[in-house]
Amino acid sequence: MTQTAPPGRAYMVAHWQAGDSDPLPVQFNPTEMTLEKRALFADIGIPGLTAPLRQFVRGETEVLSLELYFDTSDQGMGAKATSVVEETDKLYSLIRIEPEGHAPPPVTFYWGPGFPGSKTVGELAGQARDSFKGVVTEIRQNFTLFSTGGTPLRARITLTIEEYAPLDEQLDALILSSPDRTHGHVLAAGDQLWSVAQRYYGAPDDWRLVASDNSIDDPRRLSVGQPIAVPSIPTRAMTETGGGA
Repeated sequence: MTQTAPPGRAYMVAHWQAGDSDPLPVQFNPTEMTLEKRALFADIGIPGLTAPLRQFVRGETEVLSLELYFDTSDQGMGAKATSVVEETDKLYSLIRIEPEGHAPPPVTFYWGPGFPGSKTVGELAGQARDSFKGVVTEIRQNFTLFSTGGTPLRARITLTIEEYAPLDEQLDALILSSPDRTHGHVLAAGDQLWSVAQRYYGAPDDWRLVASDNSIDDPRRLSVGQPIAVPSIPTRAMTETGGGA
C-alpha cells in the first residue's frame, strides 16, 4: 500500500494487525536525524600470520534516532487549552503492546525524496529504500510548558526506532548470488517447491532436485516453517549426470 505524505511533512505509518494506520504526521519536521548501522565480523586466528583473518558474520540492527517537537500553546493557555498529548500520544501508542499482535506494531518512517539509503550503488540491487521500517524501542517524553491548570502544552519527544524486516523481505532485498553453495530456506505461507527453485536457481522446473535432496515424496504436502536445503549447483550437476561417490 502506497501512503500519501502530507506535503513536505515527515510522518509515520503503524502496521497494525488489522491493517496500516492513516499517516501520523509530526507537527514539526525534525532538525536532526541519526542513522547507525554496523556489521559484525569475527576474527579467525591462523598460526604464523601477522593478523587474524576477518570473516563476515552478519549485519547488525540499524537504528534511527529522532527528536520531535509538539506545541499546542497557540490554541490558548487558559482553562480551555488543548493538551499536547492529543498529538504525542499517537507516537506513545507505537511502543505499547497491541492485543492482537502481542507486541508493539512495526512502523515505517517517511520523509520526502532522497531519503538516506535511496541512492545505494548499483551492486546492491534491491537494497535501496525510500523510508525506514522498524519497531519503536524507546520513547522519551519531555514536557516543557503547561497551562495554568496543569495541562501540558509543549513537548520534546525522543524516538528510537530499530530496524525490522521479516526473513522473506530480507532475502528478496539481498538477492544473494552464491550458486556454488547449499542454501537453507524456511517455507513460508504460499511457498511451493517450484517457487523455491525459481528464487535460488531461476528455473522453476528444478523443483525435483529440491524435493530429492530433502526426501519430499509429495510436494503438495508442505508445512509452513519447515526448513529445507536447496542444493548447490555442483550438487545439482552430479545429480543430473548420475555422479557421486
